Amino acid sequence: MRLASSEIRDLAGDFAQRFLKPQASESDSRRTVAPEAMDELAASGFLGMLVSEDAFGLDLDMTDYLLVLEEFAREDASIAVAVGAHNGPVCGLLRRSASPEQRERWLPRLATGEVLGAFALAEPEAGSDAASLRCTAVPTDDGWALTGRKRWVTNGARAGLVVVFARTPAEGVSAFLVDTRSEGFSVARREVTLGLRALEVVELEFSELRLRSEALLGELGRGISLALGAIDIGRSGIAAIALGIGRAAAEHARGYAVEREQFGRRIAEFGATQAKFAEMATRLRAAELLVRDAAQAFGRAESTGVGVAPAGTPGVGGARSEVTLKAAMAKLAASETATWVADAAVQIYGGYGYMRHYPVERRLRDARGTELLGGSSEILRHVIARETVPAGAPQRRAAGSTLTPTGWG
Repeated sequence: MRLASSEIRDLAGDFAQRFLKPQASESDSRRTVAPEAMDELAASGFLGMLVSEDAFGLDLDMTDYLLVLEEFAREDASIAVAVGAHNGPVCGLLRRSASPEQRERWLPRLATGEVLGAFALAEPEAGSDAASLRCTAVPTDDGWALTGRKRWVTNGARAGLVVVFARTPAEGVSAFLVDTRSEGFSVARREVTLGLRALEVVELEFSELRLRSEALLGELGRGISLALGAIDIGRSGIAAIALGIGRAAAEHARGYAVEREQFGRRIAEFGATQAKFAEMATRLRAAELLVRDAAQAFGRAESTGVGVAPAGTPGVGGARSEVTLKAAMAKLAASETATWVADAAVQIYGGYGYMRHYPVERRLRDARGTELLGGSSEILRHVIARETVPAGAPQRRAAGSTLTPTGWG
């Protein structure tokens, strides 16, 4: 029997309190996720949330999946992003687009935590313009030779499987499943980030890495199509994570405001403070509704058999376009709301809010990252305009480019 959404939220919240909260501050300082936290995530099934039960997954729908990410982000946004990057753009994509043999090989290992997944699309020269990819996959006698670099790869240093997008001769961009044990795979460097510090964001290098023909994911030349669908899942996950960060910041600020006294009164009694809390509550509720709306759009798309095919795919109607639009709206609103709420929380704390040993400082740094992950706010506004401007209206777009929010830009 499937659990109700409220029960799943409670389970995720309890897990976050028990296993994520105690190590979150130290992980942030050390810039690494505690191995025991990842072990607990795997043992509890949270690395297979979008994997079917027959492959040892939890088989959650999008609504419940996003609730889990939100609860995790309340305590440790870095882990929430790592879990989301593994579950959404990797497990979700493989479940819908991989061959039966690929699913059998990889999904049980991903769901149980034997292998961590990463998604590699962005490059040093191609952040939001996926049509400008320079990473290449050249045909060989028995497969492909992969050469190039990928930037801003979440989980890249720990991953056992990386979904890599590369240019293939004549066919455009294709997707490949890369086993990180392969000769020619290396981590070129790790990025040092402002927030989400425990998250391992790296640059990967492929030096004539040999792939067998069965490493091709989906159809040859359909890589951009697969990437866009996976990015919609990723954006929705970041929206839920941002919502969790914002709610945590607001809760900490409320707790502080009812205890802190100035001029003989609790600061929660001052009109300026109350105005901030009113704005927090309103913005967070609006973001929550947009995140829920995006999850429901995924459900409608699944019920029509659209899967993760992006808007514009031949034979795909409005359900997929709705997913792209709703995911972009949710991510834009939730990420900007999280940053605003966390900043207001720091202001309520006053000078204490700027100090490392108080909880809102980390929330502000982490929230800022959600405005970049999965595509900047500027890119998202472009996507929303593209999906809402009436057909035939002029739109500015560089010839031959595919504006695709990738990685951190």
